[in-house]
Amino acid sequence: MHILIDGYNLIRQSIDLKRFERHSLEAGRKALIDWLSRYLKRKDHRITVVFDGWISGSAQEERDYLSGIQIIYSSRGVKADDVLKRITASTDEEILVVSSDREITSFASRKGKATLSSIEFESIVNRQLTAPGDDFPEQKDEGEEESGHPAGKKGPAHRLPKAKRQAQTKIRKL
Repeated sequence: MHILIDGYNLIRQSIDLKRFERHSLEAGRKALIDWLSRYLKRKDHRITVVFDGWISGSAQEERDYLSGIQIIYSSRGVKADDVLKRITASTDEEILVVSSDREITSFASRKGKATLSSIEFESIVNRQLTAPGDDFPEQKDEGEEESGHPAGKKGPAHRLPKAKRQAQTKIRKL
């Protein structure tokens, strides 16, 4: 799976990462990349982080590769949102878009991509980082079915829409 992250959005939504950004933008970016690289050691996902460069950035889009994570800085005059949308629209691969920006998440959803808010993503990653050693599949409560509804009820099925079921499948892979 390819995880596409709105970098500054995640930093500014995170309680842990926000304190680094108070020192400098560079410190915030470094803390985010260090945190994601620890996650990458546990899970083998492709991760791309996109940062805004639209005000004081380079005239051309810049790309970097650090600790197994691809980093993209948008060019001057172009917002990271536009880069995220371009990447999301240009590929058919399995993508999870991480952002709390409603415009980005709704665009990604319309393109059939799974989305996750920055806070939810941070929570999942922190659980993975604090979990002991091996990854064990999450166990369901005995009284629940796959859809999260109690088992044994009669009546019409309460199945989630297909798009939501597919998004949940991608999120479980985190």
